[in-house]
Amino acid sequence: MSKGWLRDFLRPHQGAIFGIVVLSLVATALALAQPYITKLLIDNGLLARRPDVVLRLALLMVGLAAASTVLSWFNRKAYTVVSARILFAMRERTYAHLLTLSPDFHARRGTGELIARLDGDIAEVQRFGLDSLLGAISALFGLAGTLGILFWLSGPLALIALVLLPAQVLYLRRARPRVEQATRALRERTTDVTRLLVDTLTATKFIQSAGGAEHEQQRLKGLNGDFLHALIRQQWVGFNTSAIPAFAGTMGTAAVFIAGGYIVAEGRLSVGTLIAFAAYLARAAGPAQSLLGIYVASQRAKVSIDRIAELWAEQPAVRTAGHPRPLPAGARGEIRVEGIWFRHPAAGNTPSTDVLSGLDLHIPAGAKVGIVGASGVGKSTLVDLLTRHFDPDRGRITLDGIDLRELDLTLLRRRVAVVLQDVTLLPLSMADNIRYPDMTMPLAAVREAAGRAQASGFIEALPEGYDTVAGFRGLTLSGGERQRIAIARALLQNPLVLVLDEATAALDLAAERRVLGEIDRLFAGRTRIVITHRLASLRDVDLLFELEGGRLKRLSPAELEARA
Repeated sequence: MSKGWLRDFLRPHQGAIFGIVVLSLVATALALAQPYITKLLIDNGLLARRPDVVLRLALLMVGLAAASTVLSWFNRKAYTVVSARILFAMRERTYAHLLTLSPDFHARRGTGELIARLDGDIAEVQRFGLDSLLGAISALFGLAGTLGILFWLSGPLALIALVLLPAQVLYLRRARPRVEQATRALRERTTDVTRLLVDTLTATKFIQSAGGAEHEQQRLKGLNGDFLHALIRQQWVGFNTSAIPAFAGTMGTAAVFIAGGYIVAEGRLSVGTLIAFAAYLARAAGPAQSLLGIYVASQRAKVSIDRIAELWAEQPAVRTAGHPRPLPAGARGEIRVEGIWFRHPAAGNTPSTDVLSGLDLHIPAGAKVGIVGASGVGKSTLVDLLTRHFDPDRGRITLDGIDLRELDLTLLRRRVAVVLQDVTLLPLSMADNIRYPDMTMPLAAVREAAGRAQASGFIEALPEGYDTVAGFRGLTLSGGERQRIAIARALLQNPLVLVLDEATAALDLAAERRVLGEIDRLFAGRTRIVITHRLASLRDVDLLFELEGGRLKRLSPAELEARA
């Protein structure tokens, strides 16, 4: 993340921010006039026994207060709109970046941690980025104006009032590391709680089945205890950074009244001037505290900026070519895998080892190919390489003669459809889940695809038919129903290549054969890659391979029959 990262989000809103700053300055100027009007009201009205002057000044005071209130409302409204837009832009761009990162990154970080950073940390940066800018300008203007008036009213009293200011600044400088440490600890504890909630609530059925509810409750209780400890620590540090400077300010005010009392008694200062001085001194405390608070807040924001920067420092495992090549006219889905080597990055204490080593494969256009192998040998990794979630460390993969790295990434993933065992449904309507991600697809096309995938019957039986919203991950549907929606989605996708990665593993053998037969009928003429543990389901494939030791070995029909 560059140093200008935050400025990039502020720059499109410069005009609106300038307007907000102007409104803030006008409101501050109106507020600065109030204590001086009080001085005039006391000295020229009350003490001079001039009711007419009192009335005029009181009306002026009310008018200025009303104007200040109206300005404050419009300022707050404008600030809310600009602040929200900046927050949304930051979150959207970070979210878009996360969607480009590899499955390894997401598995390493976890959903809970990413949500905590997308929500809490970005909001903290946004608040500081805009609040501090507006607050600092308003506070500087208010403080400068107030100090000028204080010295104009009484130089000696102004010096007395400010004698403790250097000590306040020095104290906050020394407190800065403690603020940063306490804030980071609290952010980490918040992330721990969010991660636990996300990870367990998405696995509720398993936890219930395993009888682990009490265990998870105890884990949350322990994390809550850690969070409370970090919260108290952070609150204590925050209390000290505000309470001690405030106490020093009170001492300064008390000293002003003591010295001012003597000066008034000697006749060198009017009562109205002393009261106005005290009022301005109280107003000076606000901007001074704001500036000191901004200094402390910058340390909290720095923690969040660092946490977001860690996300931006992660680079996508793959990128679209600068000048992608189009697929040739009449592309049919021929795949060549030429001597690819691949290993996943090391994770923690787990060393990196080769998953695929010198793998070669040729799949003619329109062929049906079966790939078998034990768990963990790299079958799903091969699929990830075909869809460019990763690129091979060495070698290349071509689609109709073009290296996958030369194709537009979105186009590639549209032309190579993957149906997994665990079908993903989003909290959208059934129709939108089928047409995803092309929401412009007409409902008639959706209905046709659902009918061909034999999904229309159960969809139309739902309470709202195609408008029925799928529950969380589609768990209200059976595995077979989710699978048929995935097949309908693939039909609308109109791929050159269809990959079934253990897509029928949850079905019994007879049901698996029926589904595979339907897929062969629906995708006839398309290149199909079937990855499964069940050799008996692969008797009708054109080519059959076994993945072992990072390479593919061709199996003959006789070997298939013997193993099946």
